[in-house]
Amino acid sequence: MKLTRAQFLKALPAAALVLAGCTAAPTAPADTDALVFDHAYPLDYATQFTADCYADGSTLLTIPDAQAKFLIRPEGAATLRTVPAGVTVLQQPVQNIYLVSTSAMDLFRALEAIDKVTLSGVEADGWYIPEAKEAMEQGRMEYAGKYRAPDYELLLSRSCDLAIESTMIYHTPEVKEQLEDFGVPVLVERSSYENHPLGRMEWIKLYGLLLGREDAAAEYFDTQVEKLRDILQTENTGKTVAFFYITSNGAANVRKSGDYLAKAIELAGGTYLFQDLPGEDNAQATTNLQMEAFYAKAKQADVLIYSSTIDGELQTMEELLEKSPVLSDCKAVKEGAVWCTGKNLFQESLGLGDLMVDKIGRASCRERV
Repeated sequence: MKLTRAQFLKALPAAALVLAGCTAAPTAPADTDALVFDHAYPLDYATQFTADCYADGSTLLTIPDAQAKFLIRPEGAATLRTVPAGVTVLQQPVQNIYLVSTSAMDLFRALEAIDKVTLSGVEADGWYIPEAKEAMEQGRMEYAGKYRAPDYELLLSRSCDLAIESTMIYHTPEVKEQLEDFGVPVLVERSSYENHPLGRMEWIKLYGLLLGREDAAAEYFDTQVEKLRDILQTENTGKTVAFFYITSNGAANVRKSGDYLAKAIELAGGTYLFQDLPGEDNAQATTNLQMEAFYAKAKQADVLIYSSTIDGELQTMEELLEKSPVLSDCKAVKEGAVWCTGKNLFQESLGLGDLMVDKIGRASCRERV
């Protein structure tokens, strides 16, 4: 039977609640049965994980929707004689990480911890983060297979401490089970399920706790929030914005209104065009609309933003219209209010703040393109 977070905390001796970092005690016994709860790690926007800190410097990371709990133990901490059911213990330093969830690499980069990732679920030409691409080209990071077909032999021979997967792993549950059977813990990354853009960025704190770099993570996050302070105070202009890409079969893929990108548009002063889409309550962040249905809404949109992460960047309006000629009648096309994201948008997850200030903020609020 798996313990809930509340049951886990109740089972442990509690100490006074204080607002401090998860810092290891100077000394630790050889082994222990008990952890002394110290405080809940403060989070401002993220809702897809929690962190609880203990007196000896341990941290319990909980990702509720992934039904996962990871107890991060600092170097030199006592050996736990008993581990609560449903909790995976990770001993720092956590290294030789197999990273499949590409959006997490930007967080490792910000923490100057790319060296902790030595195994990649993407080949070198699939990385848009220069440091990751260079690490693979120089042999400091090795390709260890896609999420559905990892190179188990390579992972084991490199003493992989942790696999960080995207939710795509749920399509091949037998792979997750096999990794765990081989002793490789699996953390399923859910930052893209945050409904606030700063919630997604705040996942840097999870990786800071995982790697023992929580102070650097908190400092980086605070810096990003400060950069966005002005735009977060922007009044809504009423300008409508569509964020989309055109699929191979001619449909328009759009973000749902609860998605973090839709929220970013709202925070930057725009109004996201697609509200109350079918399937808003399911776990998918996007949905496909037939072009006729998309055009009916988008033709009067003030701004169109095309997502280039799937089929590459568009350089000209003509390239967009080749994908769907009907868009030529859209107001935004006629007025030149069309933007295109870089193909690195989702890998460079911490660049969301720059996207809000640059493309979304300028397009929906301040400057005509």
